[in-house]
Amino acid sequence: MHEEPILFVAGLRSLYLQALHPLAVAAVVQNSDYKADPWGRLVRTSQYVATTVYGTTAQAEAAGRRVRGLHARLRGTDPRTGAEFRVDDPDLLRWVHVAEIESFVTTARRAGVRLSPADVDAYYTEQRRAAALVGLDPATVPGTAAEVAEYYARVRPGLGMSKAGAETFLFLSHPPLPWRLGLTPVRLAYLGVAATAFSLLPPWARRMYGALGLPLTDVSAGVSVRGLRLLLAALPKRYRTGPIHKGAVERAARARLAGEVAAS
Repeated sequence: MHEEPILFVAGLRSLYLQALHPLAVAAVVQNSDYKADPWGRLVRTSQYVATTVYGTTAQAEAAGRRVRGLHARLRGTDPRTGAEFRVDDPDLLRWVHVAEIESFVTTARRAGVRLSPADVDAYYTEQRRAAALVGLDPATVPGTAAEVAEYYARVRPGLGMSKAGAETFLFLSHPPLPWRLGLTPVRLAYLGVAATAFSLLPPWARRMYGALGLPLTDVSAGVSVRGLRLLLAALPKRYRTGPIHKGAVERAARARLAGEVAAS
């Protein structure tokens, strides 16, 4: 699934979803340089995901230690109460984890990637290992589609629009584009991608943003993301690969797979 270029839409969907958690988005706004360097942050996040998916165990554990060490030093302030909170609070880490992996699964399936219910449950279960890398107890992390749905139902009363969430939404929808790509055609293309990512949100999440959660939106989002996947598949391979397939991580993955084949 992670070989699918369409997952960059999933990453954007995940950020829209994460921004609905008042403390999670406050932690990002108060501790991150995402507005100054959004694309650098995107590349670093992509490389981290690539390491945990394709890298060796040692590489994944080293990446997890770096993330845990960074989070342990960071604090945020609840804009509603003024209370200080830890960025590595398990409830916040769990929200970010679930929003990310559910976005990967949902976007891939809506785009036409063939994943059976058993495949989906296996993926959620596997991703508990990624959750452990950032400091979560895997037993507290949803490991099936049914558990993810139950988790969302449990946390939804605490979600909603905040000032930081609204600012994040506007930034995600109209960020500065890198490499002098802020030309009208590129800008319009990005707006189309952002609209697709937003439309792929659950109806209840779109309503929290003040948008309509109509079934027609779900249908049009499915059509858009399938068309985008077909467009990406038609491009030459060099234009479809990104940080997730390059450099040391790819070499480590090939070496790991070769070792597993030799041992089998």
